[in-house]
Amino acid sequence: MKNTFNKIVNQRRAYREFDTSIKMPESVVRHSLENAIKSPSSSNMQLWEFYRIRSKKALKEVAAICLNQPGAKTASEIVVFVSRPDLWKQRQAWHLKRLENVPNAQVKNKLFGNSEYSYFKDVMPMFYNRSFSIFRDIYKYFYIWNKRRKAPFMSDIFDKHIPIVAQKSTALAAQTFMLSIVSEGYDSLPMEGLDAIRLKKYLKLPKTADINMAIAVGKGTPAGLRGERARLPYNKVVFDR
Repeated sequence: MKNTFNKIVNQRRAYREFDTSIKMPESVVRHSLENAIKSPSSSNMQLWEFYRIRSKKALKEVAAICLNQPGAKTASEIVVFVSRPDLWKQRQAWHLKRLENVPNAQVKNKLFGNSEYSYFKDVMPMFYNRSFSIFRDIYKYFYIWNKRRKAPFMSDIFDKHIPIVAQKSTALAAQTFMLSIVSEGYDSLPMEGLDAIRLKKYLKLPKTADINMAIAVGKGTPAGLRGERARLPYNKVVFDR
């Protein structure tokens, strides 16, 4: 398993051009997205959505939004990873329904001193409710102050932090997706060079959604690689304390 994982990581490269004569099977992308859904997410809220761009017309239109990068123009498919912090109520409702008949769902945990069920019912609204309320913000401030007065505790639960949290989880799903694509014998290109405003409009997304990245997939060509992989040395980025 170790050797297999190392091979996948080393083989994953950003291919900037794909072989248009090779069409990826639909099942490859589906299976890789199923793997992406298994990625870790903050509080298991899964505040993400994945949009598959598959038809010739859609691929052409989205490639233009992705600045007509060769990788986008030659891709078998493009998957847009979107973070959706605005869907927290839907995800909360899903968890509460899921936990109704789960054994031990009402057993208290150590971090918050409440059960998993009450964590989603009572704590999640405090984190994710972004409707303006000075009383809520004051309560949140003193809640954190009281927790941190006794021991280390998270402080990034204010409105400005919520989109960042959702983006982190979505990026983890994107990485899982790309590694899975490699394991299936195909390649990918993560694209941040795109017009996010136009892409949101194209996908009919609300203002509260955020484009994380678009990932083009297909069978990479040798011309699609820009030389050998260049990475900083271990001792330039890893530090012991």
